[in-house]
Amino acid sequence: MGRPRKISDAELMAACGRAIGRHGPGFTLAHVAAEAGIAVGTVSGRFGSKHGLLLAMMTEAATGVAERMRAAADRHRDPVAAIVAAVVATAEGVADPATTSNHLAQLGIDMSDPALRAGLAGLRSSVRDVLRSLLAAADLPAAPPPPRAARIVAALAHGTQLDWALAPTGKLPDRLRADVRAVLDSWREIPA
Repeated sequence: MGRPRKISDAELMAACGRAIGRHGPGFTLAHVAAEAGIAVGTVSGRFGSKHGLLLAMMTEAATGVAERMRAAADRHRDPVAAIVAAVVATAEGVADPATTSNHLAQLGIDMSDPALRAGLAGLRSSVRDVLRSLLAAADLPAAPPPPRAARIVAALAHGTQLDWALAPTGKLPDRLRADVRAVLDSWREIPA
């Protein structure tokens, strides 16, 4: 019988997220191990490589982001406030410009690798699925159909994160709230 694990896979993936936030795509398994306070061999033994760790993170992130979005939305009675809260939840952990820029730089690497790109597509699909259900429940008479509205809101959130990372005025959650709210408020108005 093997020894019990002292650190969970989820804790290692969270350490990886912090390492990416600090070092960008140049992060190493040694950075992850330092963030987790464990030996490099523990990380490599669990995931095999940096690529293996990133693949595991993509799979876990797709479930995790959907859960965080739903939990944030559930704290609001107003459907529009629930959508805004869900969008803000997608940016948890990347609230300063350097961390956001490093995660966006890693995104560029992820997009160039077919397996990571597929994982990223799954993650984005999870975000759109949650948004679609929230948008379907909202009273937004001028909104496009929920699948298109979800795609628009998700794209807006990503664009806002990129824009904010390039010109970080104010706080990212506040910028996300304002930008998403502007679109949702325009969809509340009945077209003439």
